[in-house]
Amino acid sequence: MGALAVDVVVAKAFATNCWILSAEGSDQALIVDPGIGDPYLHEAIVQRCADAKLHPVATFITHGHIDHMFSLAPLCSCAKIPALIHSADRALLTNPERALSRSAASIIPPGIVFEEPEEVIELSDGLTMEIAGLNMTFHHAPGHTPGSTLAVVDSQVLLSGDVLFAGSIGRTDLPLGSLSDMERSLREKIAPLPDHLRVLPGHGRTSTIGAERAGNSFLRAAMEGRLG
Repeated sequence: MGALAVDVVVAKAFATNCWILSAEGSDQALIVDPGIGDPYLHEAIVQRCADAKLHPVATFITHGHIDHMFSLAPLCSCAKIPALIHSADRALLTNPERALSRSAASIIPPGIVFEEPEEVIELSDGLTMEIAGLNMTFHHAPGHTPGSTLAVVDSQVLLSGDVLFAGSIGRTDLPLGSLSDMERSLREKIAPLPDHLRVLPGHGRTSTIGAERAGNSFLRAAMEGRLG
């Protein structure tokens, strides 16, 4: 397996990690979770890719919360690329307020209308595909949102979205969240993964599955069936 290049553009709002992944020797890139800039983030993402002599070929949305997909439509439009999202969160692309508290929904700037990109590919549990020369396996992991999805890339990294963070997990108290689903996802989808996988989360610093298995009290509680 070749080396995997990983870059990140951290969004201004909520410090969401927008990951840029590419395979060694490739000029193609996968974009993950284009969030909120000023107000959009797509120009910064495209420029970062250009600086690295990469061109985006697809974008993967780990879940439908606004801080992970705010810049999706303009990015897909300017780069002419498809969006990948789990079918259970697809409706949030056009109606993100469904998964927000009333106070959180107020952050949406007046006059902003959310539209789907021209091409949307729906993900399902266990789906595998090659994107930008990267071998990807998707795992449905609901709890934070109904369609939250993990992706293992080239057996080297885990794109964990807001399911797993370094030392923590995603919240389940927002509309459409579920603590019982989160516990099941952590126990059945995260816990079996190999220790060496580098975790690229939706927010915060990177980690490894081994480090989280040993030191993440929320993951340990889920593994023991006592998260709730």
